[in-house]
Amino acid sequence: MISSKQHLIELLAEADIEVGGLRPWDLQVHDERVFSRTLAYGSLGFGEAYMDGWWDCKDIEGMLARIFRAGLDRHIIGWRTLLFALSARLVNRASPRRAFEVGRRHYDVGNDLYQAMLDHRMVYTCGYWNNASNLDEAQEAKLDLVCRKIGLKSGMRILDIGCGWGSFAKFAAERYGAEVVGVTVSKRQVELGRELCKGLPVELKLQDYRDINTSQPYDRVVSLGMFEHVGYKNYAEFMRVVRKALKPEGLFLLHTIGANTTRHANNTWIDKYIFPNSMLPSIVQIGRAIEPSFMMEDWHNFGLDYVKTLRAWDKNIEAAWNALETNYDERFRRMWRFYLRSSSATFLARRNQLWQIVLSPHGVKDRWGSCKSR
Repeated sequence: MISSKQHLIELLAEADIEVGGLRPWDLQVHDERVFSRTLAYGSLGFGEAYMDGWWDCKDIEGMLARIFRAGLDRHIIGWRTLLFALSARLVNRASPRRAFEVGRRHYDVGNDLYQAMLDHRMVYTCGYWNNASNLDEAQEAKLDLVCRKIGLKSGMRILDIGCGWGSFAKFAAERYGAEVVGVTVSKRQVELGRELCKGLPVELKLQDYRDINTSQPYDRVVSLGMFEHVGYKNYAEFMRVVRKALKPEGLFLLHTIGANTTRHANNTWIDKYIFPNSMLPSIVQIGRAIEPSFMMEDWHNFGLDYVKTLRAWDKNIEAAWNALETNYDERFRRMWRFYLRSSSATFLARRNQLWQIVLSPHGVKDRWGSCKSR
């Protein structure tokens, strides 16, 4: 009977990855328990083994991109993954009761961490690198792209669902004269965001999207990098809330990471350590959710821009670790490194995409924005 070590070595060889090899993307094993742990627990076991120092790789992004392109992760699932997938079918993992968990466990981990990693506006979504040479330029270009796509004008009232630290709200108020209400499930984002937006017509709230007041509809609605936390059982409800919050002649821009294939749960390691109760939507799932409420005006994919964005975040945080608070220990640092580099690998391998979708309630007679997607 073939051993777990030999089985995994043979699988990795199919992706041109050698255990103990000399190339940057080859795997260096420090504890051979990594083989049985990975086969038993899949991505969760492999990621935890890295956090525990059982293996290293100079080019984690390159190694994982090879694994994803070869589809090896689909052959190394593990029983925990199967149970997790089953539970996601039976339970609404993004129910109102769980809505604030991702805020507490991920976005509230420390504003100093995000200030060190992100651009000066603290935008925690994919930048737009079409004509940008650095992270600050890419994020400002993305924010402006959103404003132009929705035809933003001075005096308009905007709802920002998943507002983060208020980066879009501040930009739209300063550059376009908009009034913005933003909601987020992160207490620390609201605290810092209110400071950053002080003196502007911006109101940031700690609130689940299901509790948004829709009695006074907005001219425009945007949601940048929040839909990944909604969950497939709630997509239709999310769209109904947005529709109620939007004027009949308004526009809604949805900015979300998307998966090539329909799924019902996230990667088990990501769910446990980074984004609990989250998942990536597919085109089919989004299409079904918007059909009763919206007409699709534009669908723009610039997923490869996330590779540059994640690499920039990774470079920033690696340079900042020593200056950060001591509560980010070595295991946390390895966890964060694996998060950023494995995420980048999914986009590099074209496993995941980044979509900006412009929607309208009834269709618009004229051009909906002043820009072109590409």
